[in-house]
Amino acid sequence: MLHEFFEEGESTEEEVQAQYKKALEQMEALEFKKMLNQEEDHLDAIVTINAGAGGTESQDWAEMLMRMYLRWGERHQYKTKVLDVQEGDGAGIKSASIEFEGEHAYGYLKGENGVHRLVRLSPFDANNKRHTSFASVYAYPVVDENIDIELNPADLSWDTFRSSGPGGQNVNKIESAVRVRHAPSGIVVECQETRSQSQNREKALTMLKSQLYELELRKKKEKIDAMESSKKKIEWGSQIRSYVFHPYKMVKDLRTGVETSNVQQVMDGDIDAFIKAYLIEFA
Repeated sequence: MLHEFFEEGESTEEEVQAQYKKALEQMEALEFKKMLNQEEDHLDAIVTINAGAGGTESQDWAEMLMRMYLRWGERHQYKTKVLDVQEGDGAGIKSASIEFEGEHAYGYLKGENGVHRLVRLSPFDANNKRHTSFASVYAYPVVDENIDIELNPADLSWDTFRSSGPGGQNVNKIESAVRVRHAPSGIVVECQETRSQSQNREKALTMLKSQLYELELRKKKEKIDAMESSKKKIEWGSQIRSYVFHPYKMVKDLRTGVETSNVQQVMDGDIDAFIKAYLIEFA
């Protein structure tokens, strides 16, 4: 085949090799998508990030993770939307919720659930000491009109408050942000996406239904894992990945063993190697 291209003078060797590499990548992508065969894998996703104990250190780390996932979304041409941000005390964020809209968003992101650990020389420490920070990441699928999740209004309690995120003074003049608590599950959802309280209430209900749906999926998975004791079980809340900036540079997934020394590339959203390894081993 390569010989025919060269004979006819249609392509150089470099061009043919480039096309071959592109075709190989497309085949690998198709094989990768075959692993996303669960009913919920095709759905959009919402990722929530929460800073752990440690004040400014962990809040700054939570904001770094938010940027990492937003950059990952850009790399994959997902439509991303920051639904809620709770600003930190002086720096970073206390929490954030990001929506990823596009094909198989949840399928790719579902393996990111867990605690992410950072080790670095602190920019907030006058003595430039090494600090360890933690933040939790939780991804869940966005329910669509084909999934029916019933909510009893008596189980819901609502609060309103002024938005603290981007948008300028106009956002903060009225209590447009909303918080809803679901009594049976204990789930609390906040939304300050728009200046409209009614729109934020509607979005908060969608977020709540999505979390309840993901909760049912987890219960189902736990039952399957209990039956298949040979499979390694990953509990929500366990540390899944370590990001070391000092005394050496290394990002390592503790579940799969995948690691890289290119820390900056990872923080710029290149986390596909970790995602793929997780899906191969656990999906």
